[in-house]
Amino acid sequence: MNDLLHNFFDWQLIGDVLPDLLTYGLRNTLILSVLSALLGSVIGMVLAIMSLSSRPWLRAPARVYTDIFRGMPAALTILMIGEGVFSAQISWLASPYPVAILALSLMSGAYIGEIFRSGIQSVEKGQGEACRALGMTHGQAMRLVVVPQGVRRVLPAMVNQFIAIIKDSSLVYFLGLITSQRELFRIGQDDSVATGNLSPLLATGLCYLLLTVPLTHLVNYIDRRLRDGSRRPAVTPEEPSLVDPKEVLV
Repeated sequence: MNDLLHNFFDWQLIGDVLPDLLTYGLRNTLILSVLSALLGSVIGMVLAIMSLSSRPWLRAPARVYTDIFRGMPAALTILMIGEGVFSAQISWLASPYPVAILALSLMSGAYIGEIFRSGIQSVEKGQGEACRALGMTHGQAMRLVVVPQGVRRVLPAMVNQFIAIIKDSSLVYFLGLITSQRELFRIGQDDSVATGNLSPLLATGLCYLLLTVPLTHLVNYIDRRLRDGSRRPAVTPEEPSLVDPKEVLV
């Protein structure tokens, strides 16, 4: 029991690694996650529009892309993208950091695309028909009416996907980040290997919880607000008058 406690709860080692975790480790994880989520949202919206198109030559590539990136393990995808980019010797992707953002964006784009597609399809068809009756084109109806409503309906799912991106960012250590680029997991792993103790990894787990638990509660809050906002107050009939009209004196 003492060995177990020492291996996981060495407070000296936890205190030594926390400054690195809370400074550049937390910063790098957030940069990777936020940039990947933004770029993945752009990719996802394009995929959603393509998959909803009536043209087969647009639907087919979107479907193939989604199936590939959703079907492959995240670690394998990151490793293959990294090796492919490094082999191509692209100058602006020479550093592992932008390659990590690219890999996370391509993966998250496939999931976000399905989220957007389901949200857009949940909007009633009458909305688009009403827009066309007002003289809008199909593109205007989608851009101004249908897509904003669909995105609003999938906000909880989008926050859940952002949480998944934060956790998947721990896999970019496959790309060999330099010291200043290390994210939370790499810092905890390096200290754990150097000390032969798992306490730094425990501290890393606590930092991930510091990010994901508030976001989880934010999902519940957004979902509750959306559900409450969709409920219309019941119309109560007016109370009947207690005075008999026959008794009213003219």
